[in-house]
Amino acid sequence: MAKTEQRNTSQGNTRLTLADSGGIALVYRLETDKAVSLAKKVAEHLKDKGYEVFTGPDQKLIPGTKAAKTKKQLDALKLVIVLGGDGTYLRAVRLMEGRSVPILGFNMGSLGFLTAHPSDTAFKVIDDALSGKMELRPRSMIFAKILRKGKSRGEFHALNDMVIERGSNSQLINTAIYSDKFLVSEVKADGFIVSSPSGSTAYNLAAGGPILHPESPVFVVTAVAPHSLTSRPLIVPDRSTLSFKLDGKTVKAHFIVDGQKATELSADDEVVITRSCYDHWMVRQVDHNYFTLLRDKLKFGDRS
Repeated sequence: MAKTEQRNTSQGNTRLTLADSGGIALVYRLETDKAVSLAKKVAEHLKDKGYEVFTGPDQKLIPGTKAAKTKKQLDALKLVIVLGGDGTYLRAVRLMEGRSVPILGFNMGSLGFLTAHPSDTAFKVIDDALSGKMELRPRSMIFAKILRKGKSRGEFHALNDMVIERGSNSQLINTAIYSDKFLVSEVKADGFIVSSPSGSTAYNLAAGGPILHPESPVFVVTAVAPHSLTSRPLIVPDRSTLSFKLDGKTVKAHFIVDGQKATELSADDEVVITRSCYDHWMVRQVDHNYFTLLRDKLKFGDRS
């Protein structure tokens, strides 16, 4: 098994170098013929180069690969390659369960902030990554603990965002928001988004929140359809501890982690959010520029 080597670059990022072999997992967009076809070709390409190739958990096995099921197999992975959209990328992050395994994403969807590389460049970009020509760029993650009467009843990590929403309930959620034990405000709204910089261009942006540079050490809290004209998105340092407490009139709310429902909340629950102890590592071209990505994906600053 090859050793993963990381070394500093002049830009302060790191590079990944795999030697002649190593465990690489493929996570592809489910039930998509184009993604399945590319996954098969990528698997053959990697095997020809001497790498041990796995199919990520909870997917149909790609021919000629092994299923990555055990803790030992997942711990030994050196790289994860994602073929799909940002939803597939987030699924790969969840499958890694906090392991600091770099992820290289190829966009086969419609937008692709996380899966920034076009799928038609897959083989060249993969070869560049394996030969140490690409950078690993860290992204902060969010950690949440759900407390009920002071006792933990769940812990969650997210790359993009965590959301408290009313779901199918007709009533708005009335929530007290605290930062480091100090009351920020009490807001009545359809929901609340706590976004990392990586997630700022997702649900947060759709709800009127700001775009954050991905290396900013902050969170943004954005209310969804607040019942007040004075409620605005709030940016706080990610060294802060945020907590959300529902008032007694709220029957229940949904807690969503990176787009997936995690649990239900009641007025007895407190959601405590901090920066995760894990950082996520993205594989990017050395000359990757975030603002170019914004202009390409969102037509940022386009006057036409």
